[in-house]
Amino acid sequence: MKITALMENTSCRDCCTAEHGLSLFIETKDHVILFDSGASGAFADNAEKLGVDLSRVDMAVLSHGHYDHGGGLSRFMEKNKKAPIYMGKDAFAGHYKNKTDYIGLDTGLQSSDRIVFTEKERLLAEGIALYTCNDRKLVCPIATSGMTAEENGIAYPEDFRHEQYLLIEEEGKHVLFSGCSHKGILNIAHWFRPDVLIGGFHFMGVALDEAGKQRLTKAAEILLTYPTTYYTGHCTGLEQYEFMKKLMGDRLHYVAAGSVVEV
Repeated sequence: MKITALMENTSCRDCCTAEHGLSLFIETKDHVILFDSGASGAFADNAEKLGVDLSRVDMAVLSHGHYDHGGGLSRFMEKNKKAPIYMGKDAFAGHYKNKTDYIGLDTGLQSSDRIVFTEKERLLAEGIALYTCNDRKLVCPIATSGMTAEENGIAYPEDFRHEQYLLIEEEGKHVLFSGCSHKGILNIAHWFRPDVLIGGFHFMGVALDEAGKQRLTKAAEILLTYPTTYYTGHCTGLEQYEFMKKLMGDRLHYVAAGSVVEV
């Protein structure tokens, strides 16, 4: 399996631009998958510069309904005329930060016949499945980080019911993809215990003071108890990543725009 990062907050190649967002191009033995589309159409520009053909994608997955993961969907639909786009049934609900800052998707896209709404578990192909984990027991509480959602005009603390995870089983390996891990990276690692986990940890808001370092140290210790190699970026935070890297060594790697991972 080959994974090319088309967009991330940083870039490891001069030809690739960076933005606050995430987009991964996944090539399995039998399928080509786009996982998220960044905050804008810039992921498609990076794809062209990297020699990645978006028309080859036969299925697209949106990890959750925030702009930095689905902002480039319309550009993708221009580049690719066939692939269905799988997203949680609540992806187009109102999503806000600080109650007033809209961080959701372009609602004009929700009527597209390309979009397939998912709920609970969804098998996309042999060895490729989506999971919301909304009914699974938490081992640590979910942090809302000041985010709210809105339904029928009523706001409530975000519970990230629209977030889903892509699990690919190939050649004896279980590879899990998570956009921002809003339901908690410790919960997700506990639920799946994959061989490889690729996605953000959402630790960028954790201050590197004594309390923050203790939190990151505890998280690193727990993550190391699972048989998993981690590739992270985006919402993990660069300083937070560097701190955890010292603790996790070769079990933790960073994925920037232009990175290629083979598993």
